[in-house]
Amino acid sequence: MLPAACVLLLYWPALHASFQFDDWNVIVGDPRVHSLAAWWDSMPGIRPLLKLSYALNHLAGSEPAGFRLVNVLIHAINATLVFQLLRVKGRRLGLLPDRAWQAALLAALLFAAHPVQTEAVTYISGRSSSLAALFCLLGLFCWMRSEERATSSASWLMACCLCFAAAVATKETAWVLPLALWLYSADRPVRETLRKLSPLIAMMFVLAALALSLSKYRYLLEFSLATRSLVDNLLTQSRALLYLLGQLLRLNSGNADPALPVIAEPDVASIGLMIGWVVVCVAGLLCVRRKPVTAFAALWFLLWLAPTNSLLPRLDVANDRQLYLAMIGPAWGLSVGLIAWTARSTALRNFFAALLLVLLGLATLQRNAIYDTEITFWQDTAARNPSSARAANNLGMAYAVACRFDDALAEFERAIALEPQDSRARINRRLLREGQLPGVDWDRCASGVD
Repeated sequence: MLPAACVLLLYWPALHASFQFDDWNVIVGDPRVHSLAAWWDSMPGIRPLLKLSYALNHLAGSEPAGFRLVNVLIHAINATLVFQLLRVKGRRLGLLPDRAWQAALLAALLFAAHPVQTEAVTYISGRSSSLAALFCLLGLFCWMRSEERATSSASWLMACCLCFAAAVATKETAWVLPLALWLYSADRPVRETLRKLSPLIAMMFVLAALALSLSKYRYLLEFSLATRSLVDNLLTQSRALLYLLGQLLRLNSGNADPALPVIAEPDVASIGLMIGWVVVCVAGLLCVRRKPVTAFAALWFLLWLAPTNSLLPRLDVANDRQLYLAMIGPAWGLSVGLIAWTARSTALRNFFAALLLVLLGLATLQRNAIYDTEITFWQDTAARNPSSARAANNLGMAYAVACRFDDALAEFERAIALEPQDSRARINRRLLREGQLPGVDWDRCASGVD
């Protein structure tokens, strides 16, 4: 219960923050999620369970607090599942029961409290990551139970398959769950694990075929492949992986819209990084039994980032919410190492654990405060990405909605200077000057009522 309590403590103050960024398009402005009937009429479609969760939220009201409360509860459940799964994993690898419990608890608290998780929790549209993670972790839990309970193994395995389907129906990146199940059970006989995995591996291909049968998924795949070449994307993502790893270490560097560069020409640094990540992956596979904790930490991190940060190009090179599940591996590796290093001093262990959690908690509270209004959100984003025309344009829109027209014009001008070919800021500037910018309550602004 401690990880769940940590989540509630850190995220409760942010419940009443405003909608942000994609929230307006996928939740507020999308009629397909405004009722169960509308959701049903829109099927078949992409991410059906995610959209169903939004439709169910709308039944209870359209205020952001209700949507965000669901996100917080999902994160609390996920943190509890992380503790349970890592506790069993540690005992399987031969850790003493007390050490396995302590390492699992610390890792779950790191998962719960790290500020990088705010993008999957406080940012309502980040639910795609946390809800898919919920089904993945439930699938792992069912898989773990199927290995421990011989009499009901088939039932637990069937439940795992259902969780897998639900996870993919929430977010496509959950497609790698069977590989995560293998990694979790890498201490078991390979033949036995592969035999149990066979129905899930078959499901991987069935689910992929079902996705490709939908025109929307085919369009997204074609658009992705046309974005940049495979080589360019691998070079770009070699740097993005390093950036994401750094996000776990830099506690005050949350960035909602990082302007990471696309590597269009091979360079020594990018090639070296790409080779380095391959070496880490191969070394992890070779050491999966000899150094299971280290191997699990590295491979788990790379596995959950593979769908978004390897072969398939994305317009946004990387986002913090991609770390939601990926950070579990490094968090557990750090926790096991800390428990072992302080084995002779409980006081020293408690000191370092408490210090780390306090720093994480303060950083998360600070990060959550940024979501308070659209102005605070985009002011932070624009400050962290001074060369981003999109951030400047969106900050201008936030100022305009708040009737701060001079500030809005200044940001539109800055966006135009940063990216002269982008027509969005030019159109917004013209519409603002003409008094026709959508989203602005002109009567309220004219009356001076805040």
